Amino acid sequence: MIRTETHLQIGSLLFEGLDQIDLTGPFEVLSRIPDATYRLYGRTAGPVRDVRGLRLTPDATIDEAPALDVLHVPGGVGQEALMDDERLLSWLRRQAEGARTVFSVCTGALLCGAAGLLRGKRATTYWASFHLLPYFGATPVNRRVVRDGTWLFAAGVTAGIDGALHLAAELRGEDVAKAIQLQMAYAPEPPFDSGTPEAAPPAILAQVQAASAPLTARREATARRVAARLGISPLGISPLGISPLGVPAG
Repeated sequence: MIRTETHLQIGSLLFEGLDQIDLTGPFEVLSRIPDATYRLYGRTAGPVRDVRGLRLTPDATIDEAPALDVLHVPGGVGQEALMDDERLLSWLRRQAEGARTVFSVCTGALLCGAAGLLRGKRATTYWASFHLLPYFGATPVNRRVVRDGTWLFAAGVTAGIDGALHLAAELRGEDVAKAIQLQMAYAPEPPFDSGTPEAAPPAILAQVQAASAPLTARREATARRVAARLGISPLGISPLGISPLGVPAG
């Protein structure tokens, strides 16, 4: 537990092709944490675009980042292009070594896995990539938010808000986290119960899986290659492509 009087250095990784909600959902929470400095760090100082084209600009480069108390790693389709970026992977390893919490959202977990940081961790990620976690030495846990030691994992996209609120409560107490939640008016009442593979109608699940199948296949090929590089022999991978969630891996 971090002492409430300790000033915090909080940083989020920014990269081309991330999913902006993986970044901006937690940003709404993390930027409101009292007595903290929050900044965005990019591979370069230039702006990037998220997967839907939203333009975002870092505050500084990763090389200019101080030792962070909280490192936030979002995901998105752009994660795939960084899985062999040794400069970035080395930075993640250095920051994770000293960070009090590494907060992974969505497929940010795969990026951390490529850095060799998930060995022995209980973790979660986006549902379509959930079955890939063993390739990085992690144990998949089908929960929206998973805490394992200094690591905090949020599942897909909007789960980052939940994870960030958990983190705010750990860092500054539940009352602070509750006040942040109220400031955000975060009281979700989705119009449909279709936000997980288990709840979505089978036809909708099949449609979304079909649309994401090429990306899922690329991610699996990369995960296999990274596992070989890291010397990891994953267990629990079904030869039929069935994820631990019990749904086809796409």
